Amino acid sequence: MPPTELRTGLWRWSAPHPGWHENAVAGSSADWPREVGCALYETSDAAVFIDPLAPAGEAPTFWRWADLRCAEKAVHVLTTLGFHRRSRDAFVERYGAITTRARRSLPTSVESLPLRGAGETMFWLSEPRALVPGDRIIGSDDGRLSLCPQSWLDYLPSRITVSGLRALMAPLLELPIEAVLVSHGEPVLTGGKEALARALA
Repeated sequence: MPPTELRTGLWRWSAPHPGWHENAVAGSSADWPREVGCALYETSDAAVFIDPLAPAGEAPTFWRWADLRCAEKAVHVLTTLGFHRRSRDAFVERYGAITTRARRSLPTSVESLPLRGAGETMFWLSEPRALVPGDRIIGSDDGRLSLCPQSWLDYLPSRITVSGLRALMAPLLELPIEAVLVSHGEPVLTGGKEALARALA
């Protein structure tokens, strides 16, 4: 899916992941859709990419679009977890992008939300009221959200369970979430807080 502006300055696109496994065992850690979602949030002076993946088959068109978004702005490339570094190095090389997730280094309307023990940092975009998770929240075709399967957590030293993840994520419901831009599955563009509450119930 080519870049689509969901709200003013908030973009999402998807691209086929080169590490996708066609015959992955259902419910395993490799069981996820080939297309993965990526986000860009533009402020007046910054372009903030989250988990970006440059589409290999449409690279010239994509980079022309990205160049326009980044002109005369500070460029940030943020990753929610190590597996989502994707095209990070290409963005850094092209734009001299900043990669730190430290709060003091982010634009004022971007907040990092580390999930301690869950191996992930989500991002809250306050102006468009959008939450951008990595692997811990996934979407579906019917507009629902769910937590990732236990197999996606088993590599973590914390040995966190889905039940523990649910408790860890409960404070997210204090945010006025409208959109949830998941990496895996379909995003939720309205009623995000309610959709997340159902996933955590």
